[in-house]
Amino acid sequence: MKKFVPYEKLSKKEKKKINSAKRRDWNGLNPVTRVADCPKKYSRKEKHKSRPENYQDGNFL
Repeated sequence: MKKFVPYEKLSKKEKKKINSAKRRDWNGLNPVTRVADCPKKYSRKEKHKSRPENYQDGNFL
């Protein structure tokens, strides 16, 4: 039987073992908070990309 040692007096390695055993697994879920972009915010991205099929009509002038 192991002798009881208070958590504060454990070594770093022992604390790491105990902490990792207590932690949960995210099962592939990314815990980073995601925020949807505001529709009123200015965006530098092109809204409509020009497509090559549009230029085949001849109505692009």
